[in-house]
Amino acid sequence: MPPRPRLPQLPQLTPPRDLERGYSQQEILDALRRLILDGNVPPGVGLPLRALADRFAVSVIPVRESLQTLIGEGLVEHRPNFGYRVTQLTTAELHELYVVRERLESVALAAAVTAATPQDHRLVTEAHARLEQAVRDDDSTAYHRESRNFHLALTQASGMARLVHMLEFAWNITEPVQSMVHVSTGERVRLHADHDRMLAAFLSGDAEALLAAAELHHTRLNRAVAQLPTDTGLFVDPTL
Repeated sequence: MPPRPRLPQLPQLTPPRDLERGYSQQEILDALRRLILDGNVPPGVGLPLRALADRFAVSVIPVRESLQTLIGEGLVEHRPNFGYRVTQLTTAELHELYVVRERLESVALAAAVTAATPQDHRLVTEAHARLEQAVRDDDSTAYHRESRNFHLALTQASGMARLVHMLEFAWNITEPVQSMVHVSTGERVRLHADHDRMLAAFLSGDAEALLAAAELHHTRLNRAVAQLPTDTGLFVDPTL
């Protein structure tokens, strides 16, 4: 029998909205998704049903249902005799998802330039400011989080809700890897210089410059992702 997976140390959970009735099914699903997306449960780490149920003070049923939903989202996988665990990608799969992200983002950016409102300009500028602060603080976790927020703020300005949803879906599957946490400080600075150019082009309404800056950014990003460590358990071991 394989050893039972142990639940990693998790941050404090947000209390349930209804303290008397406890966590609802939706709250459990949202909390588990957030724990995975924030990198609190790394790829390949087990998600033991009973331990999670105890953490939420519920039966295993709503936890199991939540994990089944996350399987459909690509964030969790289940293996007989091993139970549930956070999805662990191969390096090739991660590369493919970054290609998907790039293609979807390019379409959204082309539309965002002309569709953007003053409110969109404000939201993108604020997202960029938070990202800038993460760079100044050399806070890799905040940089990873705010980079996503900046890119999504840009694409949401397109008004193409279904396309943005597909982009977020693909982005979520890559989130447990926490790619930007593993790159060097210098690489994050270089990537952020691309963000500066993207912001300037977006605010000036220059679609051609925005797409050119985004293409350069993705080239640099793909190169950085290709250099992520492959011997630390972050990815599936191709020899197994």
